[in-house]
Amino acid sequence: MTRPIVSQTADRPQRSGVLALRRKMIDKLATGMSWLAMLIVVFVLGSILWTLLKNGLPGLTLALFTHSMGAPGAGGGLANAIVGSLLQTGLSILLGAPAGLLTGIFLAEYGANTKLARTVRFVSDMLLSAPSILIGLFIYMVLVEPFGHFSGFSGAAALSLMAMPIIVRTTEDMLRLVPVSMREAGIALGAAKWRVILFICVRAARGGIMTGVLLAIARVAGETAPLLFTSLGNSEWSLDMRRPMASLPVAIYQYAGSAYQDWMQQAWTGALLVTVGVLIINIVVRVGIRGGRT
Repeated sequence: MTRPIVSQTADRPQRSGVLALRRKMIDKLATGMSWLAMLIVVFVLGSILWTLLKNGLPGLTLALFTHSMGAPGAGGGLANAIVGSLLQTGLSILLGAPAGLLTGIFLAEYGANTKLARTVRFVSDMLLSAPSILIGLFIYMVLVEPFGHFSGFSGAAALSLMAMPIIVRTTEDMLRLVPVSMREAGIALGAAKWRVILFICVRAARGGIMTGVLLAIARVAGETAPLLFTSLGNSEWSLDMRRPMASLPVAIYQYAGSAYQDWMQQAWTGALLVTVGVLIINIVVRVGIRGGRT
């Protein structure tokens, strides 16, 4: 009667060793797959950056920043497209950021799980996942066709609709991460709710909110489809937002499909400028946020 008990007791160390070996093998396999996935992502991103640098740097000349778009072989640049992109992107963030921030505050601090808040979240998620060309067509029907002409304002309006849901989602998520004890401390000191939200919650979540704004800028800075239906493009120098306005994405789209070597070169350089611009904004803001925390 005692033999099976001794056999089972003797098998326990062996089973434990096999189980430990199996766990180590699974751990090494998962770690190796994680490293492989990371290397693939880094390789793809590095290849994109290398391709942009290789093909874009030769066209990075002074004339690119001082001359407007011109005919093939005329020695034109992208100055009007650069300024047009800055104006339209900047105006879209000025329009979309306050609306997105206030909506996110409402969802996190006031709306909670009310029917209105659920409806707003659903609409925001729909806008976040909507194809950019549909947003461009919507703005075309609302702001372009009734007035009879394309304009920089309509382009900025289309981009603001794309930036807004990103800011709404990140603002709500970051405010929900603020501990309830911070809100209770502010209310215990006699501060009004709006003061607690503005001076405690928003300040505590400002890093995440700024990240959301950066994501919105990165999203809209390289969009082409909505601008084709709204601001259209302009080969001449123009700062009038009521007229068709040039932009880097549209210029890249036009030049990349051409058969002229100088236009193709400017398309590569324009793509490099968009990438470097978004990268610089991210670095500056992240350094500023980190400095503010210290």
